[in-house]
Amino acid sequence: MTKIKICGLKREEDILYVNELQPDYVGFVFTKSTRQIDKYKAKELIDILDKNIKKVGVFLNNSFEQVNEIAKYCDLDILQFHGDESPMYCNQFDYEIWKAFRIRDETSLKELESYPVKGFLLDTFVKGQYGGTGKIFNWDIVSDINKDKFVILAGGLKCENIKKAIKTVKPHVVDLSSGVEVNGVKNFEKIKKIIESVRG
Repeated sequence: MTKIKICGLKREEDILYVNELQPDYVGFVFTKSTRQIDKYKAKELIDILDKNIKKVGVFLNNSFEQVNEIAKYCDLDILQFHGDESPMYCNQFDYEIWKAFRIRDETSLKELESYPVKGFLLDTFVKGQYGGTGKIFNWDIVSDINKDKFVILAGGLKCENIKKAIKTVKPHVVDLSSGVEVNGVKNFEKIKKIIESVRG
C-alpha cells in the first residue's frame, strides 16, 4: 500500500487536519520557501501532532551541526535533503535519510547509485530550483525503479493525477504539498480526498 506524506505544514490548523486524516508522514520545511518554518514553531506543532505520524525535516545545503541540532530539538524521525548534499554528508547522520533527486531524463538516475540512503525522493527538474515547483516529470523514466529502491514520488501530485502516478511508478510514498493547498495554505478537503484516493 502506497503511503502518504503531506509536506510543508506550518499552522496549528494543518496539524489538526492531519491528526484527523492520518497521513503516514508529515514534512516541516527548514529552508527558504513559502512554507519555511523555524525550529521553535515546528516543535510547538510537533508537540500536538499525533504520535503515529512520522515527522520529516526538509533541509537544503545546511551544515551538519545545524541539521542535527534541529532534528534533536524537534525529535524528527526522518531527514530529507533537497540540495547538493554528497553521499558522504548524508552518511553522517543517525537518522533515516531521504535524498531528493531532480529528474530531467534517464541520465538523472545515474546519480542515485552513489547514495547510501534509505529513501530516494524523485522530484521534477526545474532549472535554478531545488523542488517545490508543483510540476510533474515523465514518470515512465522511473517506472521500474521501485524494485530495488524505496521511492518517494513528488512533484505536482494532486487528486487528478495521483492514481495514474501510483499506477505508473508504484512508489512507496507519495509526497504532496501544493496539490493539497488552496491559496497557499493546506486544505482539509483536498488532503481528505487525496488520502481516500490513495487508500481507496
